[in-house]
Amino acid sequence: MITALLTAAGTGSRMKQDIPKQFMHVKNKPLIVYTMEAFQNHPAIDAIVVVTLPSWIDVVTAYAKQYGITKLQAIVPGGASGQESIHNGLSKIREDGATDEDIVMIHDGNRCLVSSEIISDNIAEFRENGSAVAAIPCVEAVFRSDDNGVSSTVSIPREQLFRTQTPHSYTLGTLMWAHEQAKVRGIGDTAASCVLMHELGETVYFSAGSEQNLKITTMDDLYIFESILDARHAAS
Repeated sequence: MITALLTAAGTGSRMKQDIPKQFMHVKNKPLIVYTMEAFQNHPAIDAIVVVTLPSWIDVVTAYAKQYGITKLQAIVPGGASGQESIHNGLSKIREDGATDEDIVMIHDGNRCLVSSEIISDNIAEFRENGSAVAAIPCVEAVFRSDDNGVSSTVSIPREQLFRTQTPHSYTLGTLMWAHEQAKVRGIGDTAASCVLMHELGETVYFSAGSEQNLKITTMDDLYIFESILDARHAAS
């Protein structure tokens, strides 16, 4: 069984809007719905769990009914941090009867353009190596600065660098173990599961991401998202 765990509990402060970014509308549709539809339409995904702000749970329920998200299994209130929100979702998945061997695919609720190919490649990588994190190679020249970006004396070879995205796929048992270890070791606020796994000494295996699989965090991202939708519509 594969459950998509969608994280949508952020307040979206960088957007400076009246509502959280994941509930903003583009083309008369909420961003979180675009994301839910991507997993609803993928044949390998069995269930969807959304972690969101407590005051928006009823809204997500209504959206699921309106847009035919029949795979929605549960909506869970988020926590004080991204890490805690993910743990809340994992706990609900286990509570609902999933086994340690079942797959959980964690995905940012505001990565609305995750494609069927990205999801499929992530699953294939998981089946080969036991975990998978969507990533793309870095194509820019990269420097490290120790003085707030005023200057730099260190250039990092870009061929060694990858930018991680989501989804991140692990077994439920592995993810629960990681969160238990985080509590024991005092590791907090690692919203990216791959970072937590790295801190725990686990190997991170990459699957194919995409530049279009952008995380909508700022208004610029929102404009790019809308432009991609327009371009796709024009090409169809």
